[in-house]
Amino acid sequence: ITLSRQVGDRSMEMHNGVWNKVSAKCWEIRGKTLGIIGYGHIGAQLSVLAEAFGMTVIYYDVLMIMSLGTAKQVSTLDELLSKADFVTLHVPETPETKNMFSTPQFAAMKNGAYLINASRGTVVDIPALVDALKIGKLGGAALDVYPQEPRKNGEFFNDDLNTWTTELTSLKNVILTPHIGGATEEAQSAIGVEGATAVTSYVNEG
Repeated sequence: ITLSRQVGDRSMEMHNGVWNKVSAKCWEIRGKTLGIIGYGHIGAQLSVLAEAFGMTVIYYDVLMIMSLGTAKQVSTLDELLSKADFVTLHVPETPETKNMFSTPQFAAMKNGAYLINASRGTVVDIPALVDALKIGKLGGAALDVYPQEPRKNGEFFNDDLNTWTTELTSLKNVILTPHIGGATEEAQSAIGVEGATAVTSYVNEG
């Protein structure tokens, strides 16, 4: 929703005192197609939420997985890319997924489509993404993960960390968050409980 309505850019403008009420290249997500790559726990739950918003959901996974709701699995990645208005990544970091999204994949996407990476930073070739955004192939992107991430909070997200940082941060309709997908009080509590339960189970049951 934030990408399709350019909310990130409008928020930054308002923080700088700029009123910029526009509708050009702003879209409703109702009636659009969401393509989910990686239909595990997160991808499957996302498909339920997207359908509740009135989206059509398709997904691609290396395994045959039963869908939730009316989501449909497609047989190839290229088929998903050619049909999806929004592409969201939910795959693990493996040798097979490194730079899984690069120039050929961006070229296969619909003109003006959006990319969301909430999986792992190595999955997307960022310089190729920057190029696709610069030429207007994509309508925007949202990233929560990066190939190299700072080890602590502070002003460390810069070109010393990743050579392309300044180029990426200068682009319009690009939402950047500091790997906060699981950064909530509830999630951190659940992680602690899960870890403690696993240790207790190992000690008691082997």
